[in-house]
Amino acid sequence: MNISRRHFSAAIAAAGLSTTTTTPGFADATKSAPLRVISYNVLVCRGWPKTRRLAKLAVKKGQMADRLALELALHEPDVVNFSESPSEAITQAVAEKLGMHHVRFPSGGNWPGTLLSRFPIAHSQNAPLGGPRPKDLYTRHWGRAELQMPSGDPLIVHSAHLFPGADPAVRLKEIRTMLGSMKSDFDAGRSMLLIGDLNHGPDTDEYKLWIDGGWIDTFAAVGQGEGLTFTADNPRYRIDYVMAAGPIAQRITESRPLLEGAFRVDSQDPESFALSDHIPQLAVFGGKQ
Repeated sequence: MNISRRHFSAAIAAAGLSTTTTTPGFADATKSAPLRVISYNVLVCRGWPKTRRLAKLAVKKGQMADRLALELALHEPDVVNFSESPSEAITQAVAEKLGMHHVRFPSGGNWPGTLLSRFPIAHSQNAPLGGPRPKDLYTRHWGRAELQMPSGDPLIVHSAHLFPGADPAVRLKEIRTMLGSMKSDFDAGRSMLLIGDLNHGPDTDEYKLWIDGGWIDTFAAVGQGEGLTFTADNPRYRIDYVMAAGPIAQRITESRPLLEGAFRVDSQDPESFALSDHIPQLAVFGGKQ
């Protein structure tokens, strides 16, 4: 039976083994496999528009975890971030179906985050400020995780969903505080990802803070077109991101919204529904992981 490099690497990681135990040629190939990352606001896995008959039926039949996992699996992700996560039972079910590790980041309100990873999650922390979370900040979610990569170098992943609305004041406070928390990893030259629904466009003061702070917007680096991710029937805004910093930012090969399949609403079909009102953002990184 033939087995792909990606499936071989996933099996080795799941068994807790190192690819260095294989023959040198195959080990080198698995280490150089692309890293595929998806950011997705899943709208509590209730489907969108939630009033559509088939969306309500899919929820009633308990199909949403299966539908979400199957659609994501088509894109062979290694790391997935959920904003507006459903119950932990559903996210755990999705993680199991994808063969991924799973960590939940509680919300300051009712919008928890979830990080799924094909690689072991060595450490994670919710709102890593070194003290209590301010009540007015991170009412959606923000968490930090350290992934154990086959190369031996950690990958730092920040999962985030910033405050919504036209007034940027809260988001600007959130970003400045986050950048302060990230400084030690920047100074250490670690590979980092910032994944999530940041609730601002690329023409804003919030975006400028990220870029001035050292983050690379993967879509701005290699994407084509406008990269719109919201809404799933008529995309008008780019508010979902995969950003990178450190060595991994030099390995961006692809970044695009996933405009296909169950991630979109067919505007010609009154029965059609999407998995969420957002469209996922995919980024791909080449080179040694």
